[in-house]
Amino acid sequence: MENNKPEFLFDKVNYKILLIGLAVIALGFILMSGGGSDDPNVFNEDIFNFRRIRLAPTTVLIGFGITIYSILKSNK
Repeated sequence: MENNKPEFLFDKVNYKILLIGLAVIALGFILMSGGGSDDPNVFNEDIFNFRRIRLAPTTVLIGFGITIYSILKSNK
């Protein structure tokens, strides 16, 4: 009799690492949000602070790196 157990593309560890990477990407986009002005005639300098210019894009890139690692990690 044939075993009809479904085969997954990745191991359980790969999926955990993938979810961590997606959470880090989401955190980066959350860090990027905000900084708008209520009055369109007033310029808000807050959009150029460290969090939105350096920290958030770096966090997103680290998240992409984690997800790429989870995809390329070999199953042993």
